[in-house]
Amino acid sequence: MPPRDNPTARQARLGAELRKLREAAATTARQAAGLLSVDQAKISHIEAGRLGISEERIRRLATFYSCDDEALIDALCAIAREHRGQYWFDEYRGILAPGFLDIAELEHHAVALRSMQSVTLPGLFQTENYARALFSGVTPKLPAAEVEARVEHRMKRITVLDRPNPPRFDAIIHEAALRMRFGGRDVAREQLEHLIEVSARPAITVRVIPFTNEDFIEVTQPVLYAHGVVPQLDTVQIDSAFGGRFLDADADLRKYRTLFDIAEKAALDPEGSRQIIHHIAREL
Repeated sequence: MPPRDNPTARQARLGAELRKLREAAATTARQAAGLLSVDQAKISHIEAGRLGISEERIRRLATFYSCDDEALIDALCAIAREHRGQYWFDEYRGILAPGFLDIAELEHHAVALRSMQSVTLPGLFQTENYARALFSGVTPKLPAAEVEARVEHRMKRITVLDRPNPPRFDAIIHEAALRMRFGGRDVAREQLEHLIEVSARPAITVRVIPFTNEDFIEVTQPVLYAHGVVPQLDTVQIDSAFGGRFLDADADLRKYRTLFDIAEKAALDPEGSRQIIHHIAREL
């Protein structure tokens, strides 16, 4: 099988975790290749996510690397068993840029989510009209078909919150994002009313950082912290107008966990947050 040209973020993560295990064991790629009776280039492709790997080989490598973390090994094997076409977002492959599929994949497999937004609302909380207003404002202007494909994809992403056991979602939103009138007053009011409804769900907590907060919170771009089935698979996604970035280094994960903790202390409690959202909606 030829190497993949564009591995998904999750495929790349599997390879990266295997590389971390190998390096922690002070084992070379050549030694790992010898264990599997393959050439060293194949190990490099596996660790870059460009080639898949069987569950049996993952377990052989884990034993070779003296890794006894069964939960992590099981999680890596679960990723290896996944295949293209298995999930709803695969139908957008070749229609939307890979980053759209990667974020949907990240949310789908997360056991809990934490989000910080300063200008726009979290994608999973957006109404169709609000999302369309955002995508219609992209520069350079998108073709109508691209806008509709992005809106449709975003609406399907929201179904992760409709599961019988949805992931816990803690959202921190700056008051500035609540006062933005993307799409006009009616769209903005509809969006805020929807946010109030969403915030009442048992698995969702919404906290607002008010303008009266006097401490600077370093959130200039949307940040999503996705908790994996094991802590080693936690991922931070940073969004921007030029594409998203995925971070998984231990130092980055610690930094953003600390940042979320600081932001939560600066934010209003859930009831106070609902009140300010309701107040802003009434002003429109």
